[in-house]
Amino acid sequence: MPRAGVVTRLRNYFFAGVLVTAPIAITAWLAWEFVSFVDSKVTPLIPARWNPETYLPFSLPGLGVVVVVVTLILVGFLTAGLVGRSLIASGERLLARMPVIRSLYSAVKQILETVFKEQSQAFREVVLLEYPRSDCWALGFITGPAEHGIQDLTPDDSVNIFLPTTPNPTSGFLLFLPRTAVRPLTMTVEEGIKMVVSGGIVTPPDRRAPAAEGEGPSEGTPPIARSG
Repeated sequence: MPRAGVVTRLRNYFFAGVLVTAPIAITAWLAWEFVSFVDSKVTPLIPARWNPETYLPFSLPGLGVVVVVVTLILVGFLTAGLVGRSLIASGERLLARMPVIRSLYSAVKQILETVFKEQSQAFREVVLLEYPRSDCWALGFITGPAEHGIQDLTPDDSVNIFLPTTPNPTSGFLLFLPRTAVRPLTMTVEEGIKMVVSGGIVTPPDRRAPAAEGEGPSEGTPPIARSG
């Protein structure tokens, strides 16, 4: 019926509009919430005589974010010199005397140095592994080679695998597996995280070379690695 066709067309337009506007609106909302949160914490700390909002009849959204960025740049510039390194060493020696604080500081510092260090291999490769049983595949991230006593007690060439949970990739499990037990994927880390967060709804394109007609998938490629 013509009426049913019009309704179907309007419904399709409606969902097309949602698909276009929803990601933009959600991204803008999250960005605004972040800026507002930083501003609410940082702006009150600015002395009134240095705060532009004191002299202006309106507020400046993002002022706190700008202050934080400039402060971090200045801290990085100052700590790059001999005096800055001496102050940091003195502060670390002071923290080393605090039983609980020193462990927390050391762990956080090591994680950040590993992630931001140039040529770091942390979270640089997405792999498939059998978890929690055989023939059941999960998406994981190689965070580095197994070190020290762990490598001595595990098979040769073992790697550290971070197995994230869905939809929160910041929690998960740390596994130690031989490199031969994992299968590397062509997707990037960003694509892997998107796939985990979406529960498999967002999948990256298939970058494998097309197989010749009549040939099956390339040898060693698990069925789960195929894209739809």
